[in-house]
Amino acid sequence: MLIGKYVLHASGATEFVLACAALAPLAFLIGEATEQVAEHTGPGIGGFVNASFGNAPELIITLLAVGSGLPNVVRGSLVGSVVSNALLVLGGAMIAGGNGRIDRRSLLLQISMVGAAVCVFAVPSVAGWHGDPDRHTLYLVTIPVAAILLAIYVTLTVRNLRAHRAAHTTEASDEAWSLRRAILALAGATVATALVSEVLVGSLEAFRTSLGLSEFFVAAVIVALVGNAAEHGGAVVVALRGNPSLGAEIAISSAAQVAVFVVPAIALLSWTVGRGLPLAFRPVELITMGGAALVVAAIVADGRSKRWEGFLLVSFYAAAVVAYALAGDR
Repeated sequence: MLIGKYVLHASGATEFVLACAALAPLAFLIGEATEQVAEHTGPGIGGFVNASFGNAPELIITLLAVGSGLPNVVRGSLVGSVVSNALLVLGGAMIAGGNGRIDRRSLLLQISMVGAAVCVFAVPSVAGWHGDPDRHTLYLVTIPVAAILLAIYVTLTVRNLRAHRAAHTTEASDEAWSLRRAILALAGATVATALVSEVLVGSLEAFRTSLGLSEFFVAAVIVALVGNAAEHGGAVVVALRGNPSLGAEIAISSAAQVAVFVVPAIALLSWTVGRGLPLAFRPVELITMGGAALVVAAIVADGRSKRWEGFLLVSFYAAAVVAYALAGDR
């Protein structure tokens, strides 16, 4: 990727493709490191750690996009991240991991946070359907909404992690990495992912123009998928290795963290990089996020991972992609 950018002076569209390819080995490393962390902490905390490292570069890159005056791209990519994690990644993990047990309590708690976030997002969103969705008055409405979501996330996440810690009693295997080594590997892969993702976002406009796609579709589908590809791949890799519970935790932890932590954090911090970002989502964005939360809640309620349910989740994601294609830009 770096050779193509600085030596061969590749076009923006080519840079985008090369950046996508560079994320593949990072997905493998993140999956391996997360599995090693889970050896010491259990799947619940392991999934949370993976989501935290994976979403850190997304938070930084999205703030850069806000500063560049791309509010629709930011909102679209955040919505796409929630929906793709909840439907595509969880579905892929279930397909790869086959039948097995998953943590019903933890997953239902986290997906319920996504549903609650969608309900709270409706407050500034409905007002944004009339007039300029980026007007300052909507940002003033967004501030208390974002603060409430952050308080909910911190409270429920602390309780959930304490429950996971109390439930984890097994020792790590002799072949497992040390916890320090696993965390360092995960941190290094996350930094590399952030650098690659920055190139990817920088070449987004050239790629979009070359294919004639709408800005919203590229943000909600392509940027959301590729920007989180390493994290997504990690969930599927660990499920493929026979750990569907950890794969499910990674997918839903990431969806919940984006909806209830990353989105409000970006809204509150957006004024530091330019104009404040109102959380004014379009109907198609609210419907797909809320629908994803309902479908996932119904599927994980029995505490079992089933391959056919994974295919069902992927089909729902395909329907969301069609909806994004038809929605176009504002």
